[in-house]
Amino acid sequence: MINKIADCITFFDNNFMFKLRYKILEKYVDYFVICESKFDHTGKLKKKNFIWDKSYNKKKIRYFFLKSPFPKKNNRWENQAMQREHLLKCTKFLSPEDYIFFSDPDEIIKPKFLKNFSLKKKYGIFLHDCFNYKFNLYNPHESPWEGTRVAKKKNLKSLDFLRQKILRKNLRYKFYRIDKEKDIQVFKNAGWHFNNIMPVKQISLKLRTFAHSEFSSKKFSSTVIIQQKIKKKIDLFNRGHKYKKVKFDKRFPNFILLNKKKFRKFIL
Repeated sequence: MINKIADCITFFDNNFMFKLRYKILEKYVDYFVICESKFDHTGKLKKKNFIWDKSYNKKKIRYFFLKSPFPKKNNRWENQAMQREHLLKCTKFLSPEDYIFFSDPDEIIKPKFLKNFSLKKKYGIFLHDCFNYKFNLYNPHESPWEGTRVAKKKNLKSLDFLRQKILRKNLRYKFYRIDKEKDIQVFKNAGWHFNNIMPVKQISLKLRTFAHSEFSSKKFSSTVIIQQKIKKKIDLFNRGHKYKKVKFDKRFPNFILLNKKKFRKFIL
Protein backbone atom coordinates (compact mmCIF):
# COMPACT_ATOMS: atom_id res chain seq x y z
CA MET A 1 0.00 0.00 0.00
CA ILE A 2 1.31 3.44 -0.94
CA ASN A 3 0.84 6.14 1.66
CA LYS A 4 -0.66 9.32 0.20
CA ILE A 5 0.81 12.71 1.11
CA ALA A 6 -1.57 15.55 1.93
CA ASP A 7 -0.10 19.05 2.24
CA CYS A 8 -2.52 20.95 4.48
CA ILE A 9 -2.74 24.68 5.18
CA THR A 10 -5.19 27.26 6.43
CA PHE A 11 -5.53 30.15 4.01
CA PHE A 12 -6.13 33.88 4.44
CA ASP A 13 -5.24 35.79 1.27
CA ASN A 14 -1.74 34.94 0.03
CA ASN A 15 -2.30 33.43 -3.42
CA PHE A 16 1.27 34.32 -4.39
CA MET A 17 2.69 32.07 -1.67
CA PHE A 18 0.25 29.24 -2.35
CA LYS A 19 1.10 29.22 -6.05
CA LEU A 20 4.78 29.13 -5.15
CA ARG A 21 4.10 26.25 -2.76
CA TYR A 22 2.11 24.39 -5.41
CA LYS A 23 4.78 24.77 -8.10
CA ILE A 24 7.55 23.57 -5.77
CA LEU A 25 5.66 20.56 -4.39
CA GLU A 26 3.18 19.51 -7.09
CA LYS A 27 5.21 16.48 -8.24
CA TYR A 28 5.63 15.17 -4.70
CA VAL A 29 2.25 15.81 -3.07
CA ASP A 30 -0.92 13.82 -3.74
CA TYR A 31 -3.32 16.40 -2.34
CA PHE A 32 -3.17 20.05 -1.36
CA VAL A 33 -5.85 20.58 1.30
CA ILE A 34 -6.82 24.20 1.90
CA CYS A 35 -9.24 25.67 4.42
CA GLU A 36 -10.21 29.33 4.10
CA SER A 37 -12.64 31.01 6.48
CA LYS A 38 -15.32 33.57 5.73
CA PHE A 39 -14.06 35.42 8.82
CA ASP A 40 -10.61 36.58 9.84
CA HIS A 41 -9.18 35.68 13.25
CA THR A 42 -10.58 38.88 14.77
CA GLY A 43 -14.03 37.59 13.81
CA LYS A 44 -14.60 40.16 11.06
CA LEU A 45 -16.26 39.16 7.80
CA LYS A 46 -13.90 38.84 4.83
CA LYS A 47 -14.29 37.93 1.19
CA LYS A 48 -13.26 34.64 -0.36
CA ASN A 49 -9.66 35.19 -1.46
CA PHE A 50 -8.45 31.88 -2.90
CA ILE A 51 -7.87 32.03 -6.65
CA TRP A 52 -8.05 28.92 -8.83
CA ASP A 53 -5.09 29.52 -11.11
CA LYS A 54 -5.52 27.92 -14.53
CA SER A 55 -2.24 26.03 -14.09
CA TYR A 56 -3.52 24.07 -11.08
CA ASN A 57 -4.44 20.40 -11.38
CA LYS A 58 -7.85 20.56 -9.69
CA LYS A 59 -7.75 16.84 -8.94
CA LYS A 60 -4.87 17.54 -6.57
CA ILE A 61 -6.48 20.46 -4.72
CA ARG A 62 -9.18 20.03 -2.09
CA TYR A 63 -10.42 23.51 -1.22
CA PHE A 64 -12.87 24.10 1.65
CA PHE A 65 -14.55 27.35 2.66
CA LEU A 66 -15.57 27.63 6.32
CA LYS A 67 -18.75 29.73 6.34
CA SER A 68 -19.68 29.54 10.03
CA PRO A 69 -18.75 32.59 12.14
CA PHE A 70 -16.43 32.11 15.09
CA PRO A 71 -18.07 32.38 18.55
CA LYS A 72 -18.08 35.99 19.75
CA LYS A 73 -16.47 34.99 23.07
CA ASN A 74 -13.43 33.58 21.25
CA ASN A 75 -10.05 35.29 21.13
CA ARG A 76 -7.85 35.21 18.01
CA TRP A 77 -5.93 32.12 19.13
CA GLU A 78 -9.18 30.21 19.67
CA ASN A 79 -10.41 31.23 16.22
CA GLN A 80 -7.14 30.08 14.69
CA ALA A 81 -7.48 26.74 16.47
CA MET A 82 -11.06 26.32 15.22
CA GLN A 83 -10.01 26.88 11.63
CA ARG A 84 -7.23 24.33 12.03
CA GLU A 85 -9.60 21.73 13.45
CA HIS A 86 -12.05 22.32 10.61
CA LEU A 87 -9.16 21.72 8.22
CA LEU A 88 -8.55 18.34 9.86
CA LYS A 89 -12.22 17.43 9.37
CA CYS A 90 -11.72 18.18 5.69
CA THR A 91 -9.25 15.26 5.42
CA LYS A 92 -11.91 12.56 5.85
CA PHE A 93 -11.21 11.35 2.32
CA LEU A 94 -7.72 10.17 3.40
CA SER A 95 -6.99 6.70 4.72
CA PRO A 96 -5.61 6.08 8.26
CA GLU A 97 -2.11 5.34 6.91
CA ASP A 98 -1.86 8.49 4.81
CA TYR A 99 0.44 11.31 5.90
CA ILE A 100 -0.93 14.70 6.88
CA PHE A 101 1.64 17.48 6.63
CA PHE A 102 0.50 20.68 8.33
CA SER A 103 2.25 23.98 7.67
CA ASP A 104 1.74 27.68 7.82
CA PRO A 105 1.36 28.72 4.16
CA ASP A 106 4.87 30.22 4.02
CA GLU A 107 6.60 27.07 5.30
CA ILE A 108 7.67 24.86 2.39
CA ILE A 109 9.41 21.49 2.68
CA LYS A 110 12.33 20.66 0.43
CA PRO A 111 10.90 18.24 -2.17
CA LYS A 112 13.67 15.67 -1.63
CA PHE A 113 12.23 14.90 1.82
CA LEU A 114 8.95 13.83 0.24
CA LYS A 115 10.46 11.25 -2.08
CA ASN A 116 9.62 7.82 -0.64
CA PHE A 117 8.71 9.52 2.63
CA SER A 118 8.59 7.37 5.74
CA LEU A 119 8.00 8.52 9.32
CA LYS A 120 9.79 6.42 11.94
CA LYS A 121 8.14 8.11 14.92
CA LYS A 122 4.56 9.08 15.71
CA TYR A 123 5.14 12.74 14.82
CA GLY A 124 7.65 14.68 12.74
CA ILE A 125 8.98 18.24 12.82
CA PHE A 126 10.69 19.88 9.85
CA LEU A 127 13.30 22.55 10.50
CA HIS A 128 13.33 25.38 7.96
CA ASP A 129 15.80 28.12 7.11
CA CYS A 130 14.05 31.41 7.76
CA PHE A 131 13.98 34.30 5.26
CA ASN A 132 12.18 37.62 5.69
CA TYR A 133 10.85 40.13 3.12
CA LYS A 134 13.04 38.74 0.31
CA PHE A 135 13.79 35.16 -0.74
CA ASN A 136 17.48 35.58 0.06
CA LEU A 137 17.28 37.87 3.11
CA TYR A 138 18.33 35.39 5.76
CA ASN A 139 17.04 35.53 9.33
CA PRO A 140 19.72 33.91 11.54
CA HIS A 141 17.81 34.71 14.72
CA GLU A 142 14.91 32.37 13.97
CA SER A 143 16.74 29.69 11.98
CA PRO A 144 16.25 26.82 12.17
CA TRP A 145 12.55 27.53 12.22
CA GLU A 146 10.34 24.82 13.74
CA GLY A 147 7.78 24.69 10.98
CA THR A 148 5.91 21.92 9.19
CA ARG A 149 4.62 19.01 11.28
CA VAL A 150 3.57 15.57 10.05
CA ALA A 151 1.70 12.54 11.36
CA LYS A 152 -0.26 9.65 9.94
CA LYS A 153 -3.97 10.41 9.87
CA LYS A 154 -4.68 7.60 12.33
CA ASN A 155 -2.46 9.28 14.93
CA LEU A 156 -3.83 12.78 14.48
CA LYS A 157 -6.69 14.04 16.63
CA SER A 158 -5.96 17.78 16.51
CA LEU A 159 -3.98 20.04 14.16
CA ASP A 160 -3.71 22.72 16.83
CA PHE A 161 -2.17 20.14 19.19
CA LEU A 162 0.22 19.10 16.42
CA ARG A 163 1.33 22.69 15.98
CA GLN A 164 1.37 23.88 19.58
CA LYS A 165 2.48 20.79 21.52
CA ILE A 166 4.75 18.81 19.18
CA LEU A 167 7.98 20.67 19.89
CA ARG A 168 11.71 19.95 19.73
CA LYS A 169 12.14 20.95 23.36
CA ASN A 170 9.95 18.00 24.38
CA LEU A 171 12.90 15.74 23.59
CA ARG A 172 14.96 17.44 26.32
CA TYR A 173 12.50 16.65 29.11
CA LYS A 174 13.24 13.79 31.53
CA PHE A 175 11.64 10.42 30.87
CA TYR A 176 9.20 10.86 33.75
CA ARG A 177 7.60 13.92 32.10
CA ILE A 178 4.89 11.81 30.53
CA ASP A 179 2.88 14.98 29.87
CA LYS A 180 5.35 15.86 27.11
CA GLU A 181 5.07 13.98 23.81
CA LYS A 182 8.52 12.64 22.89
CA ASP A 183 7.76 10.24 20.04
CA ILE A 184 9.08 12.82 17.57
CA GLN A 185 11.37 12.62 14.55
CA VAL A 186 13.23 15.82 13.65
CA PHE A 187 14.13 16.55 10.02
CA LYS A 188 17.01 19.03 9.82
CA ASN A 189 17.73 21.53 7.03
CA ALA A 190 14.42 20.46 5.58
CA GLY A 191 12.81 23.51 4.04
CA TRP A 192 12.25 27.24 3.76
CA HIS A 193 10.20 29.63 5.85
CA PHE A 194 9.54 32.52 3.45
CA ASN A 195 8.13 34.97 5.98
CA ASN A 196 6.41 38.19 4.93
CA ILE A 197 7.47 37.93 1.30
CA MET A 198 4.56 40.02 0.16
CA PRO A 199 3.60 43.64 -0.55
CA VAL A 200 3.75 46.06 2.39
CA LYS A 201 -0.03 46.54 2.48
CA GLN A 202 -0.50 42.80 2.78
CA ILE A 203 2.00 42.59 5.66
CA SER A 204 0.07 45.37 7.40
CA LEU A 205 -3.23 43.52 7.00
CA LYS A 206 -1.65 40.33 8.31
CA LEU A 207 -0.42 42.11 11.45
CA ARG A 208 -3.84 43.62 12.06
CA THR A 209 -5.71 40.32 11.76
CA PHE A 210 -3.51 37.36 12.77
CA ALA A 211 -3.45 35.67 16.18
CA HIS A 212 -0.72 37.87 17.71
CA SER A 213 -3.01 40.79 18.57
CA GLU A 214 -0.15 42.53 20.42
CA PHE A 215 1.29 43.47 17.01
CA SER A 216 -1.89 44.91 15.46
CA SER A 217 -1.34 48.49 16.69
CA LYS A 218 -0.07 51.18 14.30
CA LYS A 219 3.41 51.18 15.81
CA PHE A 220 3.83 47.75 14.20
CA SER A 221 1.26 47.65 11.38
CA SER A 222 1.75 51.10 9.83
CA THR A 223 2.78 50.68 6.18
CA VAL A 224 5.31 53.52 6.58
CA ILE A 225 6.96 51.83 9.56
CA ILE A 226 6.97 48.43 7.83
CA GLN A 227 8.61 49.91 4.73
CA GLN A 228 11.32 51.51 6.88
CA LYS A 229 12.05 48.20 8.58
CA ILE A 230 12.30 46.36 5.27
CA LYS A 231 14.75 48.98 4.00
CA LYS A 232 16.86 48.62 7.16
CA LYS A 233 16.62 44.80 7.02
CA ILE A 234 15.35 44.60 10.60
CA ASP A 235 12.48 42.65 12.14
CA LEU A 236 8.91 43.89 12.47
CA PHE A 237 8.65 43.40 16.20
CA ASN A 238 11.47 45.59 17.55
CA ARG A 239 13.50 42.67 18.89
CA GLY A 240 16.80 43.95 17.54
CA HIS A 241 17.00 41.29 14.83
CA LYS A 242 19.10 42.20 11.80
CA TYR A 243 18.77 40.17 8.61
CA LYS A 244 21.51 39.56 6.07
CA LYS A 245 21.58 39.08 2.32
CA VAL A 246 22.87 35.70 1.18
CA LYS A 247 23.81 34.46 -2.27
CA PHE A 248 20.84 33.37 -4.36
CA ASP A 249 22.01 29.90 -5.33
CA LYS A 250 21.09 26.22 -5.36
CA ARG A 251 20.02 26.26 -1.72
CA PHE A 252 16.75 27.81 -2.95
CA PRO A 253 13.84 26.06 -4.69
CA ASN A 254 14.55 25.14 -8.28
CA PHE A 255 11.27 26.68 -9.40
CA ILE A 256 12.35 30.11 -8.11
CA LEU A 257 15.81 29.75 -9.66
CA LEU A 258 14.26 29.00 -13.04
CA ASN A 259 11.93 32.01 -12.77
CA LYS A 260 14.25 34.66 -11.32
CA LYS A 261 12.96 37.37 -13.64
CA LYS A 262 9.39 36.80 -12.50
CA PHE A 263 10.40 37.04 -8.85
CA ARG A 264 13.05 39.76 -9.15
CA LYS A 265 11.29 42.22 -6.82
CA PHE A 266 11.64 39.65 -4.02
CA ILE A 267 15.34 38.89 -4.66
CA LEU A 268 18.22 41.04 -3.43
